[in-house]
Amino acid sequence: MASLLRAPLSSRISKLSDKESVDTPFAKSLISINDRRMKQCKSLSTGLTVRGLNQSNRGHLAKASKDSMDIESTTVAENKVVGRNQGIGGVEVLKNRFLEFKESNYLSNSKHYEKLAEAQEPKYFVIACCDSRVCPTKILGLQPGESFTVRNIANLVPPYEHGPSETTSAVEFASTFSSIRDIIVIGHSRCGGINALMRNSGDNGKCIEGWLSVAKSARITTEAAYGYLSFEKQCQHCEMESVNSSLLNLLTYPCIEKKVTEGVLNLHGGYYNFVDCSFEYWTLDYRPELEGGSKYGFKNHSVWR
Repeated sequence: MASLLRAPLSSRISKLSDKESVDTPFAKSLISINDRRMKQCKSLSTGLTVRGLNQSNRGHLAKASKDSMDIESTTVAENKVVGRNQGIGGVEVLKNRFLEFKESNYLSNSKHYEKLAEAQEPKYFVIACCDSRVCPTKILGLQPGESFTVRNIANLVPPYEHGPSETTSAVEFASTFSSIRDIIVIGHSRCGGINALMRNSGDNGKCIEGWLSVAKSARITTEAAYGYLSFEKQCQHCEMESVNSSLLNLLTYPCIEKKVTEGVLNLHGGYYNFVDCSFEYWTLDYRPELEGGSKYGFKNHSVWR
Protein backbone atom coordinates (compact mmCIF):
# COMPACT_ATOMS: atom_id res chain seq x y z
CA MET A 1 0.00 0.00 0.00
CA ALA A 2 2.91 2.37 0.71
CA SER A 3 4.13 2.00 -2.88
CA LEU A 4 0.65 2.85 -4.12
CA LEU A 5 0.74 6.14 -2.20
CA ARG A 6 3.84 7.22 -4.08
CA ALA A 7 2.55 6.17 -7.49
CA PRO A 8 0.62 8.47 -9.87
CA LEU A 9 -3.14 8.41 -9.37
CA SER A 10 -3.93 6.62 -12.63
CA SER A 11 -1.51 3.79 -11.86
CA ARG A 12 -2.78 3.57 -8.29
CA ILE A 13 -6.25 2.82 -9.61
CA SER A 14 -5.05 0.16 -12.04
CA LYS A 15 -2.88 -1.60 -9.43
CA LEU A 16 -5.69 -2.12 -6.95
CA SER A 17 -6.89 -5.69 -6.65
CA ASP A 18 -10.57 -6.49 -7.15
CA LYS A 19 -11.00 -6.96 -3.40
CA GLU A 20 -9.29 -3.66 -2.57
CA SER A 21 -11.31 -1.74 -5.14
CA VAL A 22 -14.50 -2.85 -3.44
CA ASP A 23 -13.70 -3.28 0.22
CA THR A 24 -11.12 -0.78 1.45
CA PRO A 25 -11.86 2.88 2.28
CA PHE A 26 -8.50 3.87 0.82
CA ALA A 27 -9.33 2.30 -2.56
CA LYS A 28 -12.79 3.85 -2.55
CA SER A 29 -11.23 7.26 -1.91
CA LEU A 30 -8.90 6.87 -4.89
CA ILE A 31 -11.72 5.75 -7.18
CA SER A 32 -13.91 8.64 -6.00
CA ILE A 33 -11.12 11.11 -6.72
CA ASN A 34 -10.52 9.57 -10.14
CA ASP A 35 -14.23 9.79 -11.06
CA ARG A 36 -14.39 13.39 -9.90
CA ARG A 37 -11.37 14.36 -11.96
CA MET A 38 -12.83 12.70 -15.05
CA LYS A 39 -16.00 14.78 -14.63
CA GLN A 40 -13.94 17.95 -14.18
CA CYS A 41 -11.95 17.17 -17.31
CA LYS A 42 -15.12 16.61 -19.35
CA SER A 43 -16.79 19.76 -18.03
CA LEU A 44 -13.74 21.94 -18.52
CA SER A 45 -13.06 20.59 -22.01
CA THR A 46 -16.64 21.42 -23.03
CA GLY A 47 -16.26 24.92 -21.62
CA LEU A 48 -13.06 25.46 -23.57
CA THR A 49 -14.74 24.46 -26.83
CA VAL A 50 -17.62 26.89 -26.30
CA ARG A 51 -15.33 29.76 -25.38
CA GLY A 52 -13.15 29.01 -28.38
CA LEU A 53 -16.16 29.33 -30.73
CA ASN A 54 -17.39 32.56 -29.17
CA GLN A 55 -13.99 34.25 -28.91
CA SER A 56 -12.21 33.45 -32.13
CA ASN A 57 -9.44 35.93 -31.38
CA ARG A 58 -8.28 33.90 -28.40
CA GLY A 59 -6.58 30.55 -28.54
CA HIS A 60 -7.00 28.06 -25.75
CA LEU A 61 -4.64 25.31 -24.79
CA ALA A 62 -5.89 22.28 -22.87
CA LYS A 63 -3.30 19.86 -21.61
CA ALA A 64 -4.31 16.65 -19.85
CA SER A 65 -1.70 15.34 -17.45
CA LYS A 66 -0.90 11.70 -18.13
CA ASP A 67 -0.68 10.76 -14.46
CA SER A 68 -3.25 12.89 -12.69
CA MET A 69 -5.60 13.92 -15.52
CA ASP A 70 -5.34 17.56 -14.39
CA ILE A 71 -6.27 20.05 -17.06
CA GLU A 72 -4.63 23.43 -17.39
CA SER A 73 -6.63 25.95 -19.38
CA THR A 74 -4.57 28.85 -20.70
CA THR A 75 -5.85 31.82 -22.64
CA VAL A 76 -2.98 32.72 -24.96
CA ALA A 77 -3.90 36.40 -25.08
CA GLU A 78 -4.44 36.84 -21.34
CA ASN A 79 -2.46 33.89 -19.91
CA LYS A 80 -5.11 33.11 -17.31
CA VAL A 81 -5.58 29.77 -15.59
CA VAL A 82 -9.14 28.63 -15.07
CA GLY A 83 -9.29 27.98 -11.31
CA ARG A 84 -11.01 25.10 -9.63
CA ASN A 85 -13.34 27.36 -7.67
CA GLN A 86 -14.06 29.93 -10.37
CA GLY A 87 -17.75 30.75 -10.44
CA ILE A 88 -18.45 28.64 -7.36
CA GLY A 89 -19.67 30.11 -4.10
CA GLY A 90 -20.93 29.22 -0.65
CA VAL A 91 -20.34 25.82 0.88
CA GLU A 92 -19.41 24.34 -2.49
CA VAL A 93 -16.05 26.13 -2.22
CA LEU A 94 -15.42 24.46 1.14
CA LYS A 95 -16.36 21.09 -0.33
CA ASN A 96 -13.80 21.49 -3.11
CA ARG A 97 -11.14 22.60 -0.65
CA PHE A 98 -11.82 19.60 1.56
CA LEU A 99 -11.59 17.19 -1.37
CA GLU A 100 -8.37 18.87 -2.46
CA PHE A 101 -6.97 18.49 1.07
CA LYS A 102 -7.93 14.82 1.13
CA GLU A 103 -6.38 14.20 -2.26
CA SER A 104 -3.16 16.19 -1.93
CA ASN A 105 -2.49 15.89 1.81
CA TYR A 106 -4.45 13.22 3.66
CA LEU A 107 -3.98 10.31 1.25
CA SER A 108 -0.32 11.09 0.61
CA ASN A 109 0.39 11.22 4.37
CA SER A 110 -1.76 8.29 5.45
CA LYS A 111 0.72 6.98 8.03
CA HIS A 112 0.73 10.32 9.84
CA TYR A 113 -3.06 10.52 9.94
CA GLU A 114 -3.36 6.89 11.03
CA LYS A 115 -1.14 7.77 13.99
CA LEU A 116 -3.22 10.86 14.79
CA ALA A 117 -6.37 8.74 14.72
CA GLU A 118 -5.00 6.76 17.66
CA ALA A 119 -3.90 9.69 19.85
CA GLN A 120 -2.68 13.28 19.75
CA GLU A 121 0.58 14.60 21.16
CA PRO A 122 0.55 18.35 20.42
CA LYS A 123 3.73 20.36 20.93
CA TYR A 124 2.04 23.73 21.42
CA PHE A 125 -1.04 25.23 22.99
CA VAL A 126 -2.08 28.32 21.02
CA ILE A 127 -4.59 30.88 22.29
CA ALA A 128 -5.59 33.29 19.55
CA CYS A 129 -8.35 35.67 18.50
CA CYS A 130 -11.34 34.51 16.47
CA ASP A 131 -10.75 37.36 14.00
CA SER A 132 -10.98 35.89 10.48
CA ARG A 133 -7.75 37.65 9.48
CA VAL A 134 -5.74 35.84 12.14
CA CYS A 135 -5.27 32.15 11.41
CA PRO A 136 -2.48 30.75 13.63
CA THR A 137 -2.25 27.49 11.72
CA LYS A 138 -1.60 29.45 8.53
CA ILE A 139 0.75 32.18 9.74
CA LEU A 140 2.83 29.80 11.89
CA GLY A 141 2.63 26.80 9.57
CA LEU A 142 1.12 24.52 12.21
CA GLN A 143 0.23 21.05 10.97
CA PRO A 144 -2.58 18.69 12.07
CA GLY A 145 -1.67 17.17 15.43
CA GLU A 146 0.95 19.81 16.20
CA SER A 147 -1.06 22.38 18.15
CA PHE A 148 -3.93 22.38 20.64
CA THR A 149 -5.78 25.60 19.85
CA VAL A 150 -8.51 27.78 21.32
CA ARG A 151 -9.76 31.01 19.76
CA ASN A 152 -11.97 33.66 21.32
CA ILE A 153 -12.69 37.38 21.10
CA ALA A 154 -9.47 39.33 21.77
CA ASN A 155 -7.46 36.17 22.62
CA LEU A 156 -8.21 36.48 26.34
CA VAL A 157 -7.49 34.05 29.18
CA PRO A 158 -9.69 34.57 32.25
CA PRO A 159 -8.13 34.00 35.67
CA TYR A 160 -8.74 30.61 37.26
CA GLU A 161 -11.24 32.01 39.75
CA HIS A 162 -13.35 33.28 36.85
CA GLY A 163 -15.02 29.88 36.75
CA PRO A 164 -15.87 27.47 33.92
CA SER A 165 -15.81 28.70 30.34
CA GLU A 166 -14.70 27.27 27.01
CA THR A 167 -11.28 28.90 27.45
CA THR A 168 -10.70 27.92 31.09
CA SER A 169 -11.69 24.33 30.33
CA ALA A 170 -9.34 24.32 27.32
CA VAL A 171 -6.47 25.53 29.52
CA GLU A 172 -7.09 22.75 32.03
CA PHE A 173 -7.42 20.14 29.30
CA ALA A 174 -4.24 21.29 27.55
CA SER A 175 -2.31 20.98 30.81
CA THR A 176 -2.93 17.21 30.77
CA PHE A 177 -0.71 16.81 27.69
CA SER A 178 2.87 16.18 28.76
CA SER A 179 3.90 16.79 25.15
CA ILE A 180 2.98 20.49 25.34
CA ARG A 181 6.04 22.48 26.35
CA ASP A 182 5.00 25.91 25.06
CA ILE A 183 1.83 27.98 25.43
CA ILE A 184 1.55 30.94 23.06
CA VAL A 185 -1.01 33.74 23.45
CA ILE A 186 -1.26 35.64 20.15
CA GLY A 187 -2.64 39.17 19.90
CA HIS A 188 -2.95 41.06 16.64
CA SER A 189 -3.29 44.44 14.96
CA ARG A 190 -6.63 46.23 14.57
CA CYS A 191 -8.41 43.90 16.98
CA GLY A 192 -12.12 44.69 17.14
CA GLY A 193 -12.39 43.23 20.64
CA ILE A 194 -9.65 45.46 22.01
CA ASN A 195 -11.16 48.45 20.21
CA ALA A 196 -14.47 47.77 21.99
CA LEU A 197 -12.63 47.31 25.29
CA MET A 198 -10.89 50.67 24.94
CA ARG A 199 -14.07 52.49 23.90
CA ASN A 200 -15.74 51.14 27.04
CA SER A 201 -19.11 52.34 25.76
CA GLY A 202 -21.17 49.56 27.29
CA ASP A 203 -23.19 49.07 24.10
CA ASN A 204 -21.65 45.81 22.85
CA GLY A 205 -24.18 43.40 24.27
CA LYS A 206 -24.25 41.58 27.59
CA CYS A 207 -22.13 38.59 26.56
CA ILE A 208 -19.43 40.67 24.85
CA GLU A 209 -19.21 43.18 27.70
CA GLY A 210 -18.96 40.38 30.24
CA TRP A 211 -16.19 38.70 28.29
CA LEU A 212 -14.18 41.88 27.68
CA SER A 213 -14.22 42.65 31.40
CA VAL A 214 -11.55 39.93 31.67
CA ALA A 215 -9.10 42.43 30.13
CA LYS A 216 -10.18 45.46 32.17
CA SER A 217 -6.76 45.67 33.84
CA ALA A 218 -5.10 45.90 30.41
CA ARG A 219 -7.29 48.88 29.50
CA ILE A 220 -6.58 50.66 32.80
CA THR A 221 -2.82 50.09 32.45
CA THR A 222 -2.86 51.34 28.86
CA GLU A 223 -4.85 54.48 29.68
CA ALA A 224 -2.53 55.29 32.59
CA ALA A 225 0.66 54.87 30.57
CA TYR A 226 -0.41 56.01 27.10
CA GLY A 227 -3.48 58.19 27.64
CA TYR A 228 -1.75 61.09 25.89
CA LEU A 229 -1.59 59.17 22.59
CA SER A 230 -4.28 58.94 19.93
CA PHE A 231 -7.03 56.37 20.41
CA GLU A 232 -5.57 54.23 17.62
CA LYS A 233 -2.14 54.16 19.29
CA GLN A 234 -3.70 53.33 22.64
CA CYS A 235 -5.47 50.37 21.05
CA GLN A 236 -2.16 49.13 19.64
CA HIS A 237 -0.56 49.22 23.08
CA CYS A 238 -3.58 47.54 24.65
CA GLU A 239 -3.45 44.76 22.06
CA MET A 240 -0.05 43.81 23.48
CA GLU A 241 -0.89 44.59 27.10
CA SER A 242 -3.88 42.24 26.94
CA VAL A 243 -1.52 39.43 25.87
CA ASN A 244 0.63 40.04 28.96
CA SER A 245 -2.51 40.11 31.10
CA SER A 246 -3.50 36.70 29.71
CA LEU A 247 -0.01 35.31 30.37
CA LEU A 248 -0.24 36.36 34.02
CA ASN A 249 -3.75 34.92 34.26
CA LEU A 250 -2.41 31.58 33.04
CA LEU A 251 -0.27 31.43 36.18
CA THR A 252 -3.42 31.51 38.34
CA TYR A 253 -4.18 27.96 37.14
CA PRO A 254 -2.51 25.58 39.63
CA CYS A 255 -1.76 23.04 36.90
CA ILE A 256 -0.01 25.68 34.76
CA GLU A 257 1.85 27.40 37.59
CA LYS A 258 3.23 24.06 38.78
CA LYS A 259 4.62 23.14 35.36
CA VAL A 260 6.10 26.60 34.77
CA THR A 261 7.80 26.50 38.19
CA GLU A 262 9.21 23.05 37.42
CA GLY A 263 10.60 24.34 34.14
CA VAL A 264 8.67 21.93 31.92
CA LEU A 265 6.34 24.56 30.46
CA ASN A 266 7.03 27.98 28.91
CA LEU A 267 4.59 30.85 28.43
CA HIS A 268 5.04 33.07 25.38
CA GLY A 269 3.41 36.19 24.04
CA GLY A 270 2.99 36.92 20.35
CA TYR A 271 1.70 39.84 18.32
CA TYR A 272 0.78 39.41 14.67
CA ASN A 273 0.65 42.65 12.70
CA PHE A 274 -1.19 41.84 9.49
CA VAL A 275 -0.73 45.40 8.22
CA ASP A 276 3.01 44.92 7.60
CA CYS A 277 3.12 41.12 8.13
CA SER A 278 5.42 41.04 11.13
CA PHE A 279 5.33 38.90 14.26
CA GLU A 280 6.58 40.08 17.65
CA TYR A 281 7.52 37.43 20.18
CA TRP A 282 8.51 37.33 23.86
CA THR A 283 8.65 34.88 26.79
CA LEU A 284 7.32 35.35 30.30
CA ASP A 285 10.08 35.09 32.90
CA TYR A 286 8.48 33.76 36.09
CA ARG A 287 10.63 33.89 39.24
CA PRO A 288 8.51 32.67 42.16
CA GLU A 289 11.54 32.36 44.45
CA LEU A 290 12.46 36.04 44.11
CA GLU A 291 12.33 37.92 47.42
CA GLY A 292 11.19 41.49 46.94
CA GLY A 293 10.46 43.09 43.60
CA SER A 294 8.36 41.66 40.83
CA LYS A 295 8.28 37.93 40.27
CA TYR A 296 7.42 38.53 36.63
CA GLY A 297 9.53 39.73 33.75
CA PHE A 298 9.92 39.20 30.02
CA LYS A 299 12.81 37.84 27.96
CA ASN A 300 13.74 36.57 24.49
CA HIS A 301 12.02 39.51 22.81
CA SER A 302 12.33 39.50 19.03
CA VAL A 303 10.50 40.67 15.92
CA TRP A 304 10.13 38.42 12.89
CA ARG A 305 9.93 40.31 9.61
